[in-house]
Amino acid sequence: MENRVVELENKLIFQEQAVNELNDVITDQQKQLDMLREAIKILNMRVASASQTTTVSEEKEPPPPHY
Repeated sequence: MENRVVELENKLIFQEQAVNELNDVITDQQKQLDMLREAIKILNMRVASASQTTTVSEEKEPPPPHY
């Protein structure tokens, strides 16, 4: 009976370690996702800003003579 208890305790310790390691991985992945979301947000703002600048400058210039 004592062997079974020791075996169950060992399995429980292993499972706790595995859960903690998985939690660490998930936490790191969430941090990476947050950083990537922020980078995408900044890139979207830059693209929007660049497209507005391009649109405004295209409207001011007359079409080339061959049109």
